[in-house]
Formats: sequence, C-alpha cells, structure tokens
Amino acid sequence: MMESFFVTYKSSRVHYRRNDITNKPVLLCFHGYGESASSFDFLEKYIGKDFSIISIELPFHGQTIWNEGLNFSVEDLLEIVQQMLKDSAIISTECFLLGYSMGARVSLTLTEQTSLVIKKIILVAPDGLKINFWYWLSTQTFLGNRLFRFIMKKPGLFLNILKRMNRLHIINQSVFKFVDYYIHNKQVRDDLYNRWTTMRKIKPSLKKIKQKIVREKINVRLLYGEHDRIIRFERAKAFLTGIENLSELVVVPGGHQLLHERNHETIIRLIEK
Repeated sequence: MMESFFVTYKSSRVHYRRNDITNKPVLLCFHGYGESASSFDFLEKYIGKDFSIISIELPFHGQTIWNEGLNFSVEDLLEIVQQMLKDSAIISTECFLLGYSMGARVSLTLTEQTSLVIKKIILVAPDGLKINFWYWLSTQTFLGNRLFRFIMKKPGLFLNILKRMNRLHIINQSVFKFVDYYIHNKQVRDDLYNRWTTMRKIKPSLKKIKQKIVREKINVRLLYGEHDRIIRFERAKAFLTGIENLSELVVVPGGHQLLHERNHETIIRLIEK
C-alpha cells in the first residue's frame, strides 16, 4: 500500500508517497504538471513487491508546502531525494527513475547530477528533450518572465492575440485549447506562473546525460502517445542517436495523458524489461 509521508527541508514540507518495502530496487517517480505524487499509486498493485516505490511531489503541487520562494535548484532536488531515501530506510543501491511529462525533465536532471547508481530511466511523454521556445522565453529571460507575469495578471490582450494566431493557423488547435484552459481562471494562472518559474533551474544537459548513459550503461525507455500534440515523439530521435543499443522507443495510441492504469502493461514492461 502506498502511504503519505513528509520530509522537512529548510522551511518547506515536501510530500511524498511510498510503499513499505525497503530492501528492493528503488523506483523514484516524478509526476507531471498539475498532477501529484498519487499519480503513481496504481503501480504498487502490479510491482509493489518488486520495488521500493517513492513518488515525490514537486513545489506548488499537491500537499507539498514550498516556502523557498520561486526557487527550486538542482541542489534542492538532490538533498530532498537523499533525505527521503534516508527517512525511508532504503538499503538498495539500485535506482530506477520514472518521470512523466515535466517529471521526465526532473528525472533527466537527477540522472545527470546524482551519485546514485541509476540502472534505468523511464520517460513518459517527456519534457526536457527539446527546448520549448515559449517556456525558455518565459522562464530563462528577465524580460520574458516579467511579460509572463504581466500576462498572468492581465490575460485579456494575450487571449485575443492567441485567438487570432489560432485562426491564422500559426498555432495548432491542441496548443490553443491547452493555453486557453490555463488563461481563464486566476488560481490556475497563478499556479502556472509559480510552477513554471520555480522549475526554471531544472534544465538537464542532454550531452552530459548521454555520456553518462554510455559510460554507466544506463538503460533508457521512452513512451509517447501517437496523437500527443504537446510533446511529439519525433523529438526523441536526436536524443536516442548514439545510445540506440541502450534504449527503446515505444509509441502507443493516445495523447499526452499516458500515465494511467489503462497503460499499466506497457509502463510496467518498460520498467521491468
């Protein structure tokens, strides 16, 4: 059974979920945008006897109380993970990483930076393999971030521009619907600004990661939705070049929402294979 726990870090309380097995390989899970640690609970039913499953809730999500401002660094990530492993009395040295969407970017960063022995990384509809121009502009540049904050406070003008771009087919319908959803509700807009800005320092170096994958023979599994218009499976090709013998790319029918029990057979096969 997956249960909730908290780790105190600086002035924050980070929520995570785990089962009660401590002597098996560790499966560290990182959820996607707007989701929570419980997104991975269904895995316990299928592989709970084989893995120590730990699902970590990121800043400004779920029950995590983040009081460090709009800052979440690589050092924060590493220290929080180490504290969770210590508190969970984990004794295994084998670690598997499972990241969905935004959580895949976290998994990639952890792969690059951690001293843990990583056996396999499983990336589901992964963010982080290609730089999104709008995300880069909104979070990595001072003026872009100020504009992003202004738009989240007063979205009317931006929404009108977005509608015109959609009519002119400058952006596709899926992206328009995605942004349109986040623009109408103030709390949703505040969450978007806080989450995107806070995660801005989690930006993996794919070159260094691939070097580490080859050097340490880390297995890589990528899962995409065939009809995902947010994160296209074609983005994986450049990343997989040079690590073909250690990797597998799987494309299944569906869109972006792949982290669901209906896909458990595919996800579990990628974890265990």
